Amino acid sequence: MTYPQLRSEDPEIGHETSRGTAPLVLAALGVVYGDIGTSPLYAFREALHATAGLGSHRDNVFGILSLIVWALTVVVTVKYVTFVLKADNHGEGGTLSLMTLARESIPGRPLWIMVLGVAGASLFLGDAIITPAISVLSAVEGIQVVAPALSHWVVPITLTIIAILFIIQRFGTGGVAAVFGPVMAVWFAVLGISGGIHILDDPAILGAINPIHAIQYAGNNVGLAITVLGAVFLAVTGAEALYVDLGHFGRRPIVIAWFVLVFPCLLLNYFGQGAFVLANPDMASHPFFGMHPDWARVPIVCLATAATVIASQAVISGAYSLVRQAMHLNLLPRMQILHTSETHSGQIFIPQVNSFLFVFVVALVLYFRSSSGLSAAYGIAVTGEMLITSILLFVVMRHVWNWKMLTAAAVIAPLLLIDTGFFAANIAKFPDGGWVPITVALIMGLMMQTWISGRRLLAARTRADEIPLRSIIDRLAQKKPPTVPGTAIFLTSDVEGAPTALLHSLKHYKVLHEQNIILSVVTAATPFVPDDDKIFLESFNPLFSRLVITFGYMETPNIPRVLALARELGLTFDIMSTSFFLSRRTILPSKKGGMPFWQDRLFIALARNAGTATDYFGLPSGRVVELGLQTVI
Repeated sequence: MTYPQLRSEDPEIGHETSRGTAPLVLAALGVVYGDIGTSPLYAFREALHATAGLGSHRDNVFGILSLIVWALTVVVTVKYVTFVLKADNHGEGGTLSLMTLARESIPGRPLWIMVLGVAGASLFLGDAIITPAISVLSAVEGIQVVAPALSHWVVPITLTIIAILFIIQRFGTGGVAAVFGPVMAVWFAVLGISGGIHILDDPAILGAINPIHAIQYAGNNVGLAITVLGAVFLAVTGAEALYVDLGHFGRRPIVIAWFVLVFPCLLLNYFGQGAFVLANPDMASHPFFGMHPDWARVPIVCLATAATVIASQAVISGAYSLVRQAMHLNLLPRMQILHTSETHSGQIFIPQVNSFLFVFVVALVLYFRSSSGLSAAYGIAVTGEMLITSILLFVVMRHVWNWKMLTAAAVIAPLLLIDTGFFAANIAKFPDGGWVPITVALIMGLMMQTWISGRRLLAARTRADEIPLRSIIDRLAQKKPPTVPGTAIFLTSDVEGAPTALLHSLKHYKVLHEQNIILSVVTAATPFVPDDDKIFLESFNPLFSRLVITFGYMETPNIPRVLALARELGLTFDIMSTSFFLSRRTILPSKKGGMPFWQDRLFIALARNAGTATDYFGLPSGRVVELGLQTVI
C-alpha cells in the first residue's frame, strides 16, 4: 500500500531486499496494523452496549472479553498468520491474488472461483468506505470525555480531517508514510501500558483468558448472541490487511510485528478496559478514554486521531491497489493512474476512486453521526470477505499445496464455522446500517460483471468481423502497397487477428510503413513478470513483425520502456519516427444483444468513461493515431 518499495528477505516470499527486517517490521506497524490497532477505541464498548442492563455486569465483562481474546487468537493468529499468509501468489496477497492462484490451479479455470474473487474485491471496497468514517469518528469522540460541552463539534471536526485526508492523496503519501510506523509503534506502546496499568484495578480479569467464560456467556445469552458477536467482531476488523499487504513487507515482518508488539498490546488493553469497567461500571460508555487520567486525555485524543488517520490512509491506498489489480485483470475499465513517486511504482493515486470514496465517507458521517451508529454498518463486508478467503484457501490447500481432503477439511471446517457465525451475526445488523457496504459491494460487483460480460460480447463481435493476420500478411506480400519511412505499431487485444486499426489504415491511407509491428499486451496470472520473460517477438517478413508483451497484474503497463528492452532481441526503430495506431470504438446498444438493454447502456457508459489507451500504456501522445469505428453489441 504505502511502502511497496520495502521488500522482504523471507525465502518463502522470494522478494529482493535492500533493507533489514527491523525497518520492515516498523513499516508494517503503520500500514498493516492501522485498522485492527484502532479497534480498542470502540470494539469492547459496543459489545458492552449490547448487553447493557442485562444479567450480571461482571459475567458480561468476563464473557465479552473472553470472546474478544479468542476471536483475536483464532481469526488472526490461527487463520491469517498461520495459514492465509502462506497462500501467496509469487509473494503477493489479497483477494484477487488468492483468486488468481486458486483459479490457475484447477484445469478449466472454473468461473465460480472468479465470481468469489469479484465478490471479495467488491466487499473490500464496501469496507473501504466505512473504515475512515468509523475510525476518525471514534477518535474525535474523545472530545466528549475531555470537554462534553464541545460534543456538537465532533462531526464538523471529523469531516474536516476526512476532507484533508482525501485532498492530500494526490500529492502522494511517501513523506507522511515515513512517520506512520513510529506513530503506530507509540500507539501500540500506549495501548499496552495503559491497559497493563488498569489490569491492577481487578487482576482477576486475567481469568477471562479461559474460553469457558466465552462459552458460558454465549449459552446464557442466546437471545443476545447475534448482537454481541456482531460487536465482538469489531475487534478483528483489519485482519484482512495482513494478507493484502503481504507483497509489500513479506510474511516474516508481519508475523514478527503481530507476536512481538501488536497482539500483546491489544490483549493488555482489552484486559485493562475490562478491569477498569469492573471497578468503574459508570464509565462503560467510554472505557477507552475514561481509563486515562485527566492530564493524559487530550494527548490520547490527539494520538488516537493520528492513529485513525493512518488506518484510513492504509485502506484508501489498499483500494487504489485493488482497483489497479482489477483493471489489469480486465475486471474494471481503465482509469487514470497517477504515480506520486518517481522511485516507487506502488505509490499511486486514482482520481475516480478517490472521489468515489470521499463522497461515500462524507455521506456516512453525515448520516450516522457517531461511531456507535456506524458500528452497525461495519462488519458485513469484512466477514463476507473473510468467508470467501476461507473458501479460496481450501482450494489452494487441495490443489496448490496438495493436501489430502481430510487434512484440508479438518483445518478449514472450524474456520468456516467461525466465519459463518460472525457473518450471520453481522447480517442481523443489515436494517440498522449493514445495507451500506452491501449496497456498495453490489454496485461494484454489478460493474465488474457488466464489464466482463460486455468485453466478452465486444470481443466476439470484433472477432466475427476480423480477418486472420496471416491472411492479410500473405495478401500484402503478393501485392505490396507503397511504403513510407518509419515504424508503425498497431495495438490489438487479439493476438491472432489482424488489428482493426491496420485494416482501416490501409483502407484510408493505402500505404504501409517500412516496418510494421502488431503489438498485443497480455496480463499474466502472476503479479510480476521478469524483463527476460516480458517479450515475445516473431518476424513474419521484412514488413511485418508480431510483438507480445506480458505484464504482471501488479505492474503498471509501460510500453515505451518495454520497447527499449525489445532492442536486445533485434528490433530496431526510432521512437521519434514511430507511430502508434489505435482503434477507438463507438459502442452502440442492440435490443437483441447478449445483455439486457439497461446493462448494455451501463457497459457503454463504463467504456466511455474509461481512460485512454494512450495514458494507460504510457504512449507518447504526439505519436498516437486513433481510428474510429462503430460496433453494435
